[in-house]
Amino acid sequence: MRTLLYPLIAVGLFGADWPQLRGPNGSGLCPSCGQLPTEFGPQKNVLWKTELPAGKSSPVLVGDRIFLTASEGDDLITMCLSRTTGKVQWRRSIPAARREAQNSLNHRAAPTAVTDGKSVFVFFADFGLAAYDFEGKQRWQLPLGPFNSQHGVVASPVYADGKVILVFDTDTDAYIIAVDSDSGKIAWKTPRQVINGYSTPIIYRPARGPAQVIAPGSYQLTAYSIVDGEPLWFVRGLTCQPKSAPTIAGDILYFNGWTTGNDAGQQVDLPAFAEVIAADANHDGKLSQPELPQPWQPTGTWRAIDLDRDGFLNEREWTFFRTRRSSRNGLLAVKLGGSGDVTDTHVLWRYEKSLPDVPAPLVYKDVVFLFRSGGIATTLDAQTGKVLKQARLTGALDDYYASPIGVDGKVYIASEHGKVVVLRAAGDWEILAINEFDSDIYATPAISEGKMYIRTRNALYAIRSLN
Repeated sequence: MRTLLYPLIAVGLFGADWPQLRGPNGSGLCPSCGQLPTEFGPQKNVLWKTELPAGKSSPVLVGDRIFLTASEGDDLITMCLSRTTGKVQWRRSIPAARREAQNSLNHRAAPTAVTDGKSVFVFFADFGLAAYDFEGKQRWQLPLGPFNSQHGVVASPVYADGKVILVFDTDTDAYIIAVDSDSGKIAWKTPRQVINGYSTPIIYRPARGPAQVIAPGSYQLTAYSIVDGEPLWFVRGLTCQPKSAPTIAGDILYFNGWTTGNDAGQQVDLPAFAEVIAADANHDGKLSQPELPQPWQPTGTWRAIDLDRDGFLNEREWTFFRTRRSSRNGLLAVKLGGSGDVTDTHVLWRYEKSLPDVPAPLVYKDVVFLFRSGGIATTLDAQTGKVLKQARLTGALDDYYASPIGVDGKVYIASEHGKVVVLRAAGDWEILAINEFDSDIYATPAISEGKMYIRTRNALYAIRSLN
């Protein structure tokens, strides 16, 4: 059901689009979006509200259209709404091919759509990739999977130069693919030696040469040529389960990675497989859980390190587990470009305290904004990594899964339980308002032309100043 709370008498031209997760190239910024209200809520500064099926994907905007995904039962739904009125223009569904295992915080409609300005591309882990034109006609389908992922595949697709890019950082047979946006055929596919990745990639356009796709993964961030998927350069030192998305400001990439048990001081030095395999009682070259000595047992579940789910640990699985226990969480500032291993030459600084789990870093006005679950906000100098301020978001001590956005000299961040905090965008930030919705929020808001589109668990709100 659609509720129109403020009449419009004319439809104007639309300004900047918001074509993917976190907007133009995943920046979370909209420099030309005009003013947004500081105070709003279900009954305040709402242009319209449209009820939606369940889903956790974020809205994307192009022209007068809003695209998002949802699900009902085994129907995987793509929807197009009017930005002007919130009216549903069309709704299409694909039957799920299966039900992938996933974390309770995940959702079968969690990945956000991406658009090239002519078509919209949607990915569902329970089916694969599909493309629709703006009138709702399906252009093509590309079934993918099934996937062996501990928490479920959740990274969103991105678009560049006629290709839709998807990353599948699964526990076995991980890969990155580029799909031709016109035909739906795979242009290239490159294996990745990673596990447990949940991060959406980003596009980097160097001054010379073709665009690059930068994809964080377990323990390593890698740049690929968009032409053929060839790996170009990489940075070591990431944590095991990256969930945040990277962001680019100027010639620097910022990426935050956090995993339970990898904070500074929690590292454990485990022996190499050659020593561990001595505990192999039946000499079959792999270890069951009872065979593994207690000091080397995982602190979490056996399933988390038994990557192929066969009940045993082989050398590959032990090596990943050993690396996981010795890795460190961190926010890295990386100078873009180079060739091969650029860890020692291109990592400009690293920060390791009070890091977010899922929300991506926001770089706005030369300040890095971080939001950790529990309501802890940290600002860093974008050039040096120096801490400018760290404090609790009093009144919103909640968990955070949406990413922050920056516009109009303000930073907006939505908490899990529906509190949208507005900060003054400065190193010494202050809380300007805490706006409460009546439903959970997992989606990152979209912004354009003085309007913000906020998806809650069961509705999409168009917010603008009505004063």
